Amino acid sequence: MFPNGLIAFVFGYLLGSIPFGMILTRIAGTQDLRSIGSGNIGATNVLRTGRKSLAAATLIGDMLKGTVAVVIASLLSGPGAAMAAALGAFLGHLFPVWLKFRGGKGVATYIGVLLGLFWPAALAFCAIWLLVAFTTRYSSLSALLASLATPLVLWGLGHPQFASLFTVLTVLLWFKHRENISRLIAGSEGKIGAKA
Repeated sequence: MFPNGLIAFVFGYLLGSIPFGMILTRIAGTQDLRSIGSGNIGATNVLRTGRKSLAAATLIGDMLKGTVAVVIASLLSGPGAAMAAALGAFLGHLFPVWLKFRGGKGVATYIGVLLGLFWPAALAFCAIWLLVAFTTRYSSLSALLASLATPLVLWGLGHPQFASLFTVLTVLLWFKHRENISRLIAGSEGKIGAKA
């Protein structure tokens, strides 16, 4: 089914570019997601609509599209295709062709592809995220530090090829969070649970 990595990459990209936040909020009849908050299409911005159920569904959808892409590619063509699909799914979420390449920040899809490739590392990511979130109450900082640790975790657990892939994904995730990083440095980043 996937004779080469390019096909797996395109398959992953098409799945990853499904904008669940946009789709679910439109079905629910809320205002255009890109016109509120950060303008982002991810679960955090969906939460700003006041619809927790939609935010949860967006989070799950954005995770699972990465996981599904990886698992199908792996089953049909092995680990090389799975890695290509993982990269495609992540880039699809960040830069979806349907939304003029303006997508989300990638945390949920990052976890999803990690779950599909090597689930223990996904658990480590979530544990680090929760620890940092509990101590600092910064969601963005939690994601940044958890992603920074992920390639090291993968390398330490004997998966250097996955570590190389997630080094690239981490750089992309940090790039998409550059405004959050600026606010963290300035001390103006919003905290979890803080009123806008």
